[in-house]
Amino acid sequence: MTITVTVSGNITREPELRFTPSGKPVANFGIAVNKRRKDGDRWVDDGADFYNVTAWGDLGQHASESFDKGTRVLVTGRLEQRAYETSSGEKRTSIEITATDMGPSILWATAEVTRTERTDGSGGRTAPRTSPSGSTGRAAPSSYSPSEEPF
Repeated sequence: MTITVTVSGNITREPELRFTPSGKPVANFGIAVNKRRKDGDRWVDDGADFYNVTAWGDLGQHASESFDKGTRVLVTGRLEQRAYETSSGEKRTSIEITATDMGPSILWATAEVTRTERTDGSGGRTAPRTSPSGSTGRAAPSSYSPSEEPF
């Protein structure tokens, strides 16, 4: 069973961008999610949960270029549990998120969005198109449908 979650928290370490032997980008970073709740008229801090986040492909590359340690982000992805053994023989479990989407939290900050070009499905990039005003934006893929626009 796949569980999809969305969490809001602060990045705990700089996103580390690496590439697989085939050249696919992958970024890894940590996120701390505060467990704060309201009890009557006061807020109670119940600590934090810590997750490792993995983001593949363009998502990972964009995350590494956009986010720094301390940035408040929203991460959506698949929740995965991994069991492992430490060098001293202790059995441990970690909860990880394989990101499918993410962005900055604009509750306490502002963000400037810069659109990127889409891939054309064959791994190549499509050329930017020119709008009637003369500015360039991302190109529409050949299978473009206005109902697929994210905004």
